[in-house]
Amino acid sequence: MELSELKAKILALLKVDEEFRYAVAGMIGYDEILKRLQKHDEKFEEILAQIKEIRESQNRLENRVGSLEKSVNSLEKRVDSLEKSVNSLDKRVGSLEERVDSLASAMIAGFAEISKFAGITFEEFVRKFLTASLQKLGQIPQGAELTRTLIDGEEVDIFLEDPLIVGEVTAHAETAQEVQKLIRKAD
Repeated sequence: MELSELKAKILALLKVDEEFRYAVAGMIGYDEILKRLQKHDEKFEEILAQIKEIRESQNRLENRVGSLEKSVNSLEKRVDSLEKSVNSLDKRVGSLEERVDSLASAMIAGFAEISKFAGITFEEFVRKFLTASLQKLGQIPQGAELTRTLIDGEEVDIFLEDPLIVGEVTAHAETAQEVQKLIRKAD
């Protein structure tokens, strides 16, 4: 029998004889290939399930990010509105710094008037007020007190040696002589 006849018979047997077909498949390792393909299919299904979970998680995250973006946009609008309100208020009543400066000037003038009625000098009133304030802020130790002293023949209204504090208390200078006196003390 020739090789071509043998091939034709083998092919015919493969078409009609199921038992022969399985025997040949087993011999050439077809069964093993099918088992491996089945394992690959199972792994592929697992991977597809994981991809599905990842997509669902990604969708949830996208929804949360969208919600957060809306919240941020809302907050930005509120901040813009607050800035406009503050700017509008500043235009109507002046900046905070201007208001504090104005209040400080008014307080000093008021302290001068109050000290007249309290029976103490304005300088003494300011020394006591500053001593208490600086102690409260921790700038000078408890028990330390601002005093009046003479330095190079000039009277200094506020003095503390440690930490060094030197100051002059004047509500306003009415004359050129008072201005010259302040300049001399500053020197």
